[in-house]
Amino acid sequence: MMRMENTMHKELLTSNFHIPPDEYYYEATQFNKSTIAIWICRDSIHSLIDRESKSIWGFYNTKTKRYHSPITSTKQGNPVKLERTTPYSAMIPNLNPLELCLSGAY
Repeated sequence: MMRMENTMHKELLTSNFHIPPDEYYYEATQFNKSTIAIWICRDSIHSLIDRESKSIWGFYNTKTKRYHSPITSTKQGNPVKLERTTPYSAMIPNLNPLELCLSGAY
């Protein structure tokens, strides 16, 4: 399930974006003039708390057509390739060579 504010946001998250994990959905909101904030959300039905929970997944710059990892929900980080991200976050794990080999993310 995906919730969007407008058609542009909907197209962004349905084109080649991740499929949300079970019981989660994505929400896209305007962050600034050229950037969209992408949130990963979970309904209160599936949560341990009685309200919806959401975390920043990452950012998408509409001018450069690039995804960015989040530093915080109000500050975007470096550009990332979508295929290196996970459905849960745009942050790229900093793995040592052994962890990289064990994770299968090589």
